[in-house]
Amino acid sequence: MTPHTPSPVSFKQALPFWFRLGCISFGGPAGQIALMHEELVVRRRWLSEKRYLHALHYCMLLPGPEAQQLATYIGWLMHGTRGGIAAGALFVLPSLLLLVVLSWAYTAWGNHPWAEALLWGLKPAVTALVLHAAHRMAQRTLKARWLWVLASLSLLGMLWGLPFPLIILGSAGVGYYMSRTHSKQRTPPSAQVSSFAAETAAWLNDHSPQQPHTHFSPHRLWRALALGVGLWALSLGLIALLFGAGHTLTQMGGFFTQAALLTFGGAYAVLPFVTQAAVVQYGWLTAAQMMDGLALGETTPGPLIIVVAFVGFLGGHSQALLGYPLLGGFVAACVVTWFTFLPSFVFILAGGPLVESTRHMPSLTGPLQGITAAVIGVIVHLAGVFARQTWLPGGWHMLPDLSALLLTLLATWALVKKGYGVVRVLAACVVLGLLRSALL
Repeated sequence: MTPHTPSPVSFKQALPFWFRLGCISFGGPAGQIALMHEELVVRRRWLSEKRYLHALHYCMLLPGPEAQQLATYIGWLMHGTRGGIAAGALFVLPSLLLLVVLSWAYTAWGNHPWAEALLWGLKPAVTALVLHAAHRMAQRTLKARWLWVLASLSLLGMLWGLPFPLIILGSAGVGYYMSRTHSKQRTPPSAQVSSFAAETAAWLNDHSPQQPHTHFSPHRLWRALALGVGLWALSLGLIALLFGAGHTLTQMGGFFTQAALLTFGGAYAVLPFVTQAAVVQYGWLTAAQMMDGLALGETTPGPLIIVVAFVGFLGGHSQALLGYPLLGGFVAACVVTWFTFLPSFVFILAGGPLVESTRHMPSLTGPLQGITAAVIGVIVHLAGVFARQTWLPGGWHMLPDLSALLLTLLATWALVKKGYGVVRVLAACVVLGLLRSALL
């Protein structure tokens, strides 16, 4: 008996789901991708397993936040341009609003004893989460010796100060070479969702008639690219015209556009690049504040890269942009978010029809494997940076914080060995931080 195929979903019906997804999507990119798979493929049957994995493969090849791009892609696949914009924007909006409120609270009460205790508990949890991300990716990805070598070389490259884009491009080249010289390829690392072995009837399955908006045409491609580039140039040009080319808002627009275009592998891969520029190059915030921002970002739903809004808020607040710290922080957070996510929308809305035309072609597994292996090395380096901030807050010449070290080990054990959820571990670390403050 053929399974019943769900009825088509209207744009009005999809909107509440995308907003709900933006409110409950905790757990970082891997958790969000698994959540979308459960909701869209298994539970609602809006699209088939093959269509979902095809979209996921290509979103992982793009720079930027893959979970947000995947939501944008599926929204576009279902309802065209308006569906893609709505899905991508609603995936980001709840976390942006929440993080702006948390950033304001951080600037107002960050030095209060209870706030310091809360952040003290969150920092070991953040270090553990980064280590957990590296462990999870390594288990799924490093299936061959050359991938282990590539991950190790990536870590050494970060320690030697090699440019991040160079490491990624080099790793993609190695992956392409290995895929050409080894005919038998392993399962691509992007297959991180649970298997849905029994093919279930879905509204959009691999044999559904191609919808008109998914047909590729050069005219549609160039029109979408022109619109996206035009919006970018207009917004950045207007900021430069109003405030000057050397103004902080102009610098933020230019830098976060570069970060969005040159960073592969998700939020944990882009954070070292953002941290180096925001802390060392521009001085928008300190390394300790950057880690506090990541800790707050881990407590919000949506894409983890939304932590850039915290960077923007603190940069605008500390410099009292527009004459008012709070207003300057809010505007800077919005500017940073706009320039970080605009390229993702352009990639999907312009390239979606081209991607759909390749559904029956082999995936680019080789370069993807190489990039993912290199990203593991980058994430391990980031974990080292955060561990130093957590365990040695006073620098190398001071005694280590043994209680923070112990809490990091406990949080890592809870995530890796026991499989506890992110929210549960964060809450436990916060409680322990508050108890430590009360007892001391």
